[in-house]
Amino acid sequence: MKVTPLAIGDILLIEPTVYGDDRGFFFESFNQARFNAAVGREIAFVQDNHSKSAKGVLRGLHYQINHPQGKLVRVVEGEVFDVTVDMRKSSHTFGKWVGEILSADNKRQLWVPPGFAHGFLVLSQTAQFLYKTTDFYSPESERAVLWNDAVLNIRWPTGGEPLLSPKDAAASSFDAAELFD
Repeated sequence: MKVTPLAIGDILLIEPTVYGDDRGFFFESFNQARFNAAVGREIAFVQDNHSKSAKGVLRGLHYQINHPQGKLVRVVEGEVFDVTVDMRKSSHTFGKWVGEILSADNKRQLWVPPGFAHGFLVLSQTAQFLYKTTDFYSPESERAVLWNDAVLNIRWPTGGEPLLSPKDAAASSFDAAELFD
């Protein structure tokens, strides 16, 4: 497994070792001991989530303020542009974002620690997205930042307006968002 810190060093790109031949492939998608070594501490995951979305769907940018979630994310069908935004006021990368292409083909994963907003845009006809979380879903703690916030200036690879849920369309601006210390 290859682990690469991204421009926001707390965000890790994880690339598994894939063994393949004409029959198909095999790779270890998660190993607790190796993951803990990669992030430098013990992490406990409590929930797995799975979503399927059509091309042009944008989910996010989500975070939980009182029950912050770390997320280990990957795509098992299709391709997405995955984005994380640093929502920690005390961080030297506060308000910065990173984006990566995650796909079933490249088998990459991202570690998104607590304190970040997260979202993705589906680039393929459909995409199935899996993520492990470090805390349970808490509807009363959930917050969202607008995908096209002018302050964040995220460069989404869109060919037009993405498909949003009503909740995501009504998300707050970054300037009005609740933040982590």
